[in-house]
Amino acid sequence: MMHADLIDQDDLLGKLRALGFEMPAGASAEQACDCAVRGLDPARARALRSMVEQLFSGGATILPAVRQAIDRNLLPALAQFNQQRP
Repeated sequence: MMHADLIDQDDLLGKLRALGFEMPAGASAEQACDCAVRGLDPARARALRSMVEQLFSGGATILPAVRQAIDRNLLPALAQFNQQRP
């Protein structure tokens, strides 16, 4: 039997919590991404960027809801943060 690594909502929340982001219990992937980008500072932005790069370059399959939350929330917030910095 083949076993595929999947990144689901719980995995995303766990990764964000491991980086020190506080997440409400039962948060959706969209809500978790919203929480993570609040009050971005250089250290938080680097941590999020690194996490996203690891997720996208790893061999795991990112479930559609998680990918959509990252695409809609994390990536635009990181891009905007980088544009605002001198």
